[in-house]
Amino acid sequence: MDTTLNDLDELNARLQEETAMVLYFSSPSCNVCHVLRPKLMQELEQAYPAIGRYHADIALTPEIAAQFQVFSAPTIIVFFEGREFIRKGR
Repeated sequence: MDTTLNDLDELNARLQEETAMVLYFSSPSCNVCHVLRPKLMQELEQAYPAIGRYHADIALTPEIAAQFQVFSAPTIIVFFEGREFIRKGR
């Protein structure tokens, strides 16, 4: 499955460590997030096991959402070598 990030410092460390990673932004009130996240993370684990899979709750960690200008959930950002490569939002 994926790892939940609890602060901006942890996220920045992961961005430095991981060659490729997916960051999934959700919120407790987003029903789409609750359905989509497990399916997406399972597919990523099967198809691309070397890619890091992370999750951030925009209600609990607004500083992470602000850092990446995420204003709606779900938003998915793919990073390669610490740089944003793809962004998909609701």
